[in-house]
Amino acid sequence: MSAWPSSPAHHRWLDQHSRDLLAFGRRTADPGGGARWLDNLGEPMADRPLSTLISSRMTHVYGIGALLGVPGAGRVAATAMAGLTGRLRDARHGGWFPAVHTDGTPEPGKTAYDHSFVLLAASTAVQAELPGATDLLDEAAAVLLNRFWDEEAGLCADTWDTTFTALDGYRGMNANMHAVEAMLSAASVTGDPAWISRALRICRFVVTVAEAHQWRIPEHYDAAWQPLPDYHRDEPDHPFKPYGATIGHGLEWARLLLHTAAAPTVGESTWLTTAAKELFARAVADGWAVDGQPGFVYTTDWTGRPVVRDRMHWVAAEGVHAAAALHAYTRAESYAQWYRTWWDYIDEHLIDHEHGSWFHQLDPANRPVATVWPGKADLYHAFQATLGPRLPLWPMVATAVDNHLA
Repeated sequence: MSAWPSSPAHHRWLDQHSRDLLAFGRRTADPGGGARWLDNLGEPMADRPLSTLISSRMTHVYGIGALLGVPGAGRVAATAMAGLTGRLRDARHGGWFPAVHTDGTPEPGKTAYDHSFVLLAASTAVQAELPGATDLLDEAAAVLLNRFWDEEAGLCADTWDTTFTALDGYRGMNANMHAVEAMLSAASVTGDPAWISRALRICRFVVTVAEAHQWRIPEHYDAAWQPLPDYHRDEPDHPFKPYGATIGHGLEWARLLLHTAAAPTVGESTWLTTAAKELFARAVADGWAVDGQPGFVYTTDWTGRPVVRDRMHWVAAEGVHAAAALHAYTRAESYAQWYRTWWDYIDEHLIDHEHGSWFHQLDPANRPVATVWPGKADLYHAFQATLGPRLPLWPMVATAVDNHLA
């Protein structure tokens, strides 16, 4: 029983669930290029603009689907990627719009968050040998490094205006977290160790600041990288920049630190693995079933008191993924127990056994709601949760799938 995260029988279930998720989301592909936000039945939501985030995530997911040998997955990935090489790309100023509306009007601004996902998508597309993927990866890398990467700080800036002439003073950890994932993925695909060095610098910052805050990660900063602990206090359930400590990010960072520690050229990594254990422990203590109901609360204040008690699907997905990674690294039974506990919770409350995929948001009583995440936007977090337990910590997921599951 203790070996469940690594048992062949459980891995067969994970493989089937991966394929069930891919079957649910395949209608995301937009005939004009790109991937659409999905509703509860897996149908594209017509009132949502075409998004760089969703198109990147679905390029990544279905690129991996193609590596897994799922018929049709390569077509969905290529169609999603066509949005990134087509109407979501800013041919005049460079980079990618956050979204494009049905009338062709782009949303303003350029964000490191979106561009990190473009780099992730392009890396996976190269691994999956999608036509045009190498050019997309080269362009995504150049934009991220030239526009967002701050070499002096060793971190990514957050938001430009559309023309890349005015840089916003806000700095954020969420974008940097996904930049680490994208950088490690690019390193896995290209073999370029410079990506690992950049990711390592971001990790060193987040470990330092998290340790100074009892392993609760400050998410928001000013231009000098000083924490803004009261940021969005008046909008605590913001989908990307909520107030306080975000439980799911403690879990996600724990996993990413282990991936980084496992990367070649990193050297001494005890500080990374120790921090991964601390972040995991803090997230569990602050976030899991702390209000009398199973599930992770979304956010807490700086004393660990819950602020937003809704349950977001991605937090549970990152929980099982992090538990699997820590179990693989330590072989400690406690991580296997958490892994089993959270998959049981996911099966009971989050997986929609009637219509497919996962409910993206539950209220504190574990009933589906849609105040922050309407519908079932994409498959990214849930799909990766089915892959991580079956893969080594290095290389990153697309390359590891190609090496071990293809």
